Amino acid sequence: MNLKPLHDRVLVERVSAEDRTKGGIIIPDTAQEKPMEGRVVAAGSGARNENGQIVKLDVKKGDRILFGKWSGTEVKMDGKELLIMKESDIMGIIEK
Repeated sequence: MNLKPLHDRVLVERVSAEDRTKGGIIIPDTAQEKPMEGRVVAAGSGARNENGQIVKLDVKKGDRILFGKWSGTEVKMDGKELLIMKESDIMGIIEK
């Protein structure tokens, strides 16, 4: 099943969190925090400005992003947990 976000919304897959500390201690799943990094799976066409023109999004499919801890709405598709959020919830694009 495919989901195409509308307007200025973005579909994000969380990047898995580290399960060990730098010292090598294993962190159980129940104690791990949800990661605030993700990869854009799909993006909408953009938001409309005051003149009715569509303003394209700054993010695109495949971008690695940083978002707020409580941002977005969790959805489950094909057994994967994804987030759908507005582009304004995204704090930045991580570049390598």
